[in-house]
Amino acid sequence: MSIVAQEQAWCASTPKRTSPDDPHGSGLKSVGSALDVLECFATDGELGVSDIARRLGVAKSTAHRLLQTLASRGFVEQDAQGQYRLGIHLYELGALALARNELRHVALPFLRQLASVTGLTVNMAVPDGADIVFVERIENSDGLRILGHFGRRLPAHTTSSGKAIAAWNHELDTARRRAGFPPRVSKTVRAEPDWDRCLDAVRRVGYAVSHSESFDGAPSVAVPIMLRRQAVASVSVFGPTETIEPQVDRLVPVLVAASRRIARAHGG
Repeated sequence: MSIVAQEQAWCASTPKRTSPDDPHGSGLKSVGSALDVLECFATDGELGVSDIARRLGVAKSTAHRLLQTLASRGFVEQDAQGQYRLGIHLYELGALALARNELRHVALPFLRQLASVTGLTVNMAVPDGADIVFVERIENSDGLRILGHFGRRLPAHTTSSGKAIAAWNHELDTARRRAGFPPRVSKTVRAEPDWDRCLDAVRRVGYAVSHSESFDGAPSVAVPIMLRRQAVASVSVFGPTETIEPQVDRLVPVLVAASRRIARAHGG
């Protein structure tokens, strides 16, 4: 499976966000419909009016009005061929959200130090629903970009970060169980008993390992960032099998030290 196909696979297997029916009329429903349009671009770079209408199950005229409204505010933009893509204003808002994430801001110097010490790709993840989102990624020092922009959001059961957080985060654990365990690659957790065993093992040793669960042949090691006895994030390293597997015993203490420094710096 190619990386692009894998990126689409997580979008297909991750439950779509839903909200209760609007009790106050059609105004908020229209907002929800506009957000549904934006969600369509999670798997495709460019879409036409017909594509959006088909995916949302609405008339083309309705899809066109929604797209035009979003385009007028810079959330989507239209090219010369009439196709739509996400607009630059979304990037601006996303960059602001990331810059204002206090935990990421506190963690960044420690993550950079970890990347320098290990020479590996370093990730920091936070829970969101049944998934984890990598809010920071520092690529390995030799310039080999294994992940790039792919895999920023992944189902928790497919990653060492998700397991490391869920072992001490009841909300993530419960959300993942409700969403199920859809397979991603060859060794992805696929059933609740396997998930139970994974979390028990993480609690016993204090860290999580993932191998061929998100990407074939690319393992990762993660430890939780604990604040007030709850895992609120994780820090992990990711790289080729021949680099990670022989070094797990050396990497874990380095990750634990970084996690504790981040927690202390954040006031935990």
